[in-house]
Amino acid sequence: MANHNRFVIGFILVSINVYGILARIAFEKLTDYDYRGNTYYTVKNLSLYECQGWCREEPDCQAAAFSFVLNPLIPLQETLCQLQNETSSGNPSATPQRAANMYYMSKLQLRSENVCLRPWSFERVPNKMIRGLDNALIYTSTKEACLAACLNEHRFTCRSVEYNYVTLQCQLSDTDRRTAGQFVQFVDAQGVDYFENLCLKGNQACKGNRIYQVPRIGVADDKVAQYASIHYYTDKELQVTGEAACRLACEIENEFLCRSFLYRGPPQGSQYNCQLFHLDHKTLPDGPSTYLNADRPLIDNGDRIGTYLENSCEKAATASGTSDNILPVVFETTEDSTLNNLTRSDVNCDKTGTCYDVSVNCKDTKIAVQVRTNKPFNGRVYALGRSETCNVDVANSDLFRLDLTMNGQDCNTQSVTGVYSNTVVLQHHSVVMTKADKIYKVKCTYDMSSKNITFGMMPIRDPEMISITSAPEAPPPRIRILDSNQREVETVRIGDKLTFRIEIPEDTPYGIFARSCVAMAKDSKSTFQIIDDDGCPVDATIFPAFIPDGTALQSIYEAFRFTESYGVIFQCNVKYCLGPCEPAVCEWGRDSLESWGRKKRSINNQTDEEKEDDMTLSQEILVLDFGDEKQSDYFRSDLNSAEFGKDKTVTIVEPCPTKTSVLALGVTCALLVLLYISTLFCYYMKKWLNPGKHLA
Repeated sequence: MANHNRFVIGFILVSINVYGILARIAFEKLTDYDYRGNTYYTVKNLSLYECQGWCREEPDCQAAAFSFVLNPLIPLQETLCQLQNETSSGNPSATPQRAANMYYMSKLQLRSENVCLRPWSFERVPNKMIRGLDNALIYTSTKEACLAACLNEHRFTCRSVEYNYVTLQCQLSDTDRRTAGQFVQFVDAQGVDYFENLCLKGNQACKGNRIYQVPRIGVADDKVAQYASIHYYTDKELQVTGEAACRLACEIENEFLCRSFLYRGPPQGSQYNCQLFHLDHKTLPDGPSTYLNADRPLIDNGDRIGTYLENSCEKAATASGTSDNILPVVFETTEDSTLNNLTRSDVNCDKTGTCYDVSVNCKDTKIAVQVRTNKPFNGRVYALGRSETCNVDVANSDLFRLDLTMNGQDCNTQSVTGVYSNTVVLQHHSVVMTKADKIYKVKCTYDMSSKNITFGMMPIRDPEMISITSAPEAPPPRIRILDSNQREVETVRIGDKLTFRIEIPEDTPYGIFARSCVAMAKDSKSTFQIIDDDGCPVDATIFPAFIPDGTALQSIYEAFRFTESYGVIFQCNVKYCLGPCEPAVCEWGRDSLESWGRKKRSINNQTDEEKEDDMTLSQEILVLDFGDEKQSDYFRSDLNSAEFGKDKTVTIVEPCPTKTSVLALGVTCALLVLLYISTLFCYYMKKWLNPGKHLA
């Protein structure tokens, strides 16, 4: 098919490895396909985006296979995320397998500054192509270079790409499967893959306007809606007042390219009634026949599911009239501590002119949500679905806070693999929810190596729902040394039975492990390793293995000291686990024992960066010899007043002489005095008995 806008570049090998542009991580996604690979980590009940984000951050991860199934009894989507360090998706001759409810995401390295922050940049369809609608033909040595060329294209909007692995042809097109007004023929093509650009904004997805309508595919509307509610992954859920609001949320969605939505009817209580999807019937490999072959759900009460609408492209009337009626995509973030930059059109402001500055502080036992407004607020703030048990009434205040408990049902905080999330409603009226109210999704991610609080705000675009994520600072640990009566001690005798404890607060989601522990003399001239780098005791007869006691670690040992020093300083490297840590298995003679000295990942696989995150704790204790008295007036210590988790120092003053030594000194002095007096007496007696010699 002829195309007068077609640019043909023949027999030229184009290199996309532009100097100065570093490769950036991107992903390609396949729907309902699966490739063979080596799975090295599996975790359940992550979201699609958490699974993809985990693979993005893992250097070893090459692909992520995400699958889900709807549990009709709850109903909730139960998910499975598999990370692969080897994958056959990069092999052009590898044949993918069909898999229901599967999203396969392969990691790419693209040399383009236009790689978007969305979870995936391209949707891939293997062994398919669109015939005769390419705008540019170039030759590239790799698929990645072809995809980068699409992102870098400035002469036209590159909506799709076809790459031939045999001929190295890269065909760029402003047309995709949804383009209206042109004859789009999707055909089989062995050795050619079709890619759709998903970095496009909503107003670039079509040459003309995007419209929303029931898909006209010869399948009953209810059957399509029912299939979408069960077999589509729900990218986002909202509570909206009507179908128009649900459609608007899909139109202005910017975190992903929204293709369809399901509106379930008027709002009922706190339930979500609007679901947004990145899928439509054209994304599915079998197209409209997918709905015909679908089985009815196990639990079906016959009620209407709702209204399912897909966006499609209208035929462009003129070349310049493609986006006149498209709403602009607005992406605002609020991290400023002032509200001066907020306007009534900002996502954080409502129609009453009230603007909200919401911050999250992730603590050990709660999520503190603080709200500041530009003018006094009257109403209430509460956790969605728990308005009676988790709420705060606000009366004429511009600063207020809601504490969300992390455990129990009072606030219904949800947790998945260390990510705690909840939804907070800012409601003007004390009873009913109105369009002027705001809904914020808050999330705390507890990271084992994180020591700083990070905060970011992202609008979800109900347009009344906003997402806030934060990472908390881990609680500081401390070392305590206790006697047999569980009292903290500073001065002990050799051989006293002591309990060495490393503690963190009880109400925390963290666990701790310790390794590389040493005992040092006060002058640091002598050191003795008591726990090795793997977390095992060096000599269990002197210092036994750590065992858990709640969130603490402890070891019961007998006091020892170095020959040249009374002061003994203990030093340990401590790091966090999310939840209880797994023990190290230590060999001691013919026996094996467990010591809580490492986290779940093998210490051999630990990177240098992870090792640098260890926190070094130290504690000092004074150990006296047998027969020495404890002179508390002379051994002064600041241990009790030291800060929690800080290094502690002891000022050592040499002990006073004992009673025996004082008595011996007194006797010696008395004998010397007696000897002196006796000498004087003998001298004068001699002079008195012999006076004559003196007269002569």
